[in-house]
Amino acid sequence: MKIFKILLIIGLISAAIFSVHIYNTRFPFLYVNIINKYAAIYDVDPILIASIINVESGFNRNAVSPAGASGLMQIMPGTAYWAAEQIGIENFVYEEMIFDPNININMGVWYIRRLIDSHARLDVALAAYNAGSGNVANWLADPNLSLDGYTLYYIPFGETRRYVERVRLNMIVYRVRFFLW
Repeated sequence: MKIFKILLIIGLISAAIFSVHIYNTRFPFLYVNIINKYAAIYDVDPILIASIINVESGFNRNAVSPAGASGLMQIMPGTAYWAAEQIGIENFVYEEMIFDPNININMGVWYIRRLIDSHARLDVALAAYNAGSGNVANWLADPNLSLDGYTLYYIPFGETRRYVERVRLNMIVYRVRFFLW
């Protein structure tokens, strides 16, 4: 009986260590100081930003999508140049600067803040971050997708629908992670 208890304890400890390793691998939280800095400046939940980064790039600062979005927050060139102008980043050169975590996160947080302000609902802002504001405007104008012009009852792009779900799931996991740690 004593050996069984010892084996059980060893098994539970091993499972806990393995779970923490998997947890930290699947839900990393890097660039904490940069995320917190820009989350505070733009009044955005840092958990939301970590969740977007994890879904967009898996915290890979050198990530490039097939569509051409780059960096941690997967920012498209047009959005980056517009953000640089609005934020006041002088002499911005996309190819040279978009992979800098400080610049990329600054732009991404600024942009999601604008989308939240424009759409008032987080799911709609996330859909716009993924699919573009033009698509979301069309969806909100479609009575089959939005009855009130503010809420999306259905997101017609499967990729965007899954994106919003994944960011929301990441937010739950990160909230639990920081509640427990």
